[in-house]
Amino acid sequence: MLGAAVGLVVGGWAIERNELYALVLGSVQDGGLPQTGCYTARCDRARDQPRFVASLALIEPVSKRYYLVDATPDISRQLDLIGEPDFRDRARARRPFDGIFLTHAHIGHYLGLALLGREALGMAPTPCYCTEQMAAYLSNNGPWSLLVDEGRLQLRPLSIDAWHRIDDLFSVRLLPVPHRDEFSDTVGFEFRGPTRTLLYLPDIDRWDTWDRRIEDVVAGTDVALLDGSFFYAAEVPGRSQEEIRHPLMPDTMRRLGRAVANGRRVVFIHLNNTNASLDLEGRENREVRARGFEVASEGQRFRL
Repeated sequence: MLGAAVGLVVGGWAIERNELYALVLGSVQDGGLPQTGCYTARCDRARDQPRFVASLALIEPVSKRYYLVDATPDISRQLDLIGEPDFRDRARARRPFDGIFLTHAHIGHYLGLALLGREALGMAPTPCYCTEQMAAYLSNNGPWSLLVDEGRLQLRPLSIDAWHRIDDLFSVRLLPVPHRDEFSDTVGFEFRGPTRTLLYLPDIDRWDTWDRRIEDVVAGTDVALLDGSFFYAAEVPGRSQEEIRHPLMPDTMRRLGRAVANGRRVVFIHLNNTNASLDLEGRENREVRARGFEVASEGQRFRL
């Protein structure tokens, strides 16, 4: 017997009342997998089993609350990963989410907003949590400004490096990170739920260019979903790593080995189509797992 504390069983989980969890909606870099113009063996395999662009949903099934973290070009298919019985009813009513969080203005992180507008879903008014710069960009550039002008996207800019209570279940803190800020600044999110804290940081230039130590940040969390764009420096033919800066996974594992040994879960997300750790039986993926780290996968869940 499940007992009175259990409110629902979802996907084999016994969900407790007021329990919040994060659902991985996508695990790869902005271009997706397969990526446009890519005909490698990895991309060809993914044509039958695609991986989606990095994104999360925050879900509390009993009170039926849903939040989206980054709106990707794959959003239409990603919503199918949310299996709670009432979610499709909410989508039919044009109110799938209680709020949307955006990290920055690169294509994999906000283009999906367009599919929530009048040409597609026609979303009901929904709060959007982001930085002041990101809010200004959405307000002043089409087609995003139409979502704002029509009241579909209700911008709620949040201050940096402070905890903000979103509802009675969780709080969020925005951590500014160095990245290619052509249109807006870039942040990671710390989500603090009833029992655990999760860090979502899919994009950063380098750990050693940040104004804080990743070791210290991860020590304050239970689960860290971190930028895993590249495994090797020379993965992308004809393009310099200086042009597309991201930490290399081996460097991240070196820095965070002690944190993992101390019980922190470190999960790589936002993997480029060139990243060999996407091959589940490959040497790189085996190395990640052997060192106690993980590679994110669609449908993965983390209790908060």
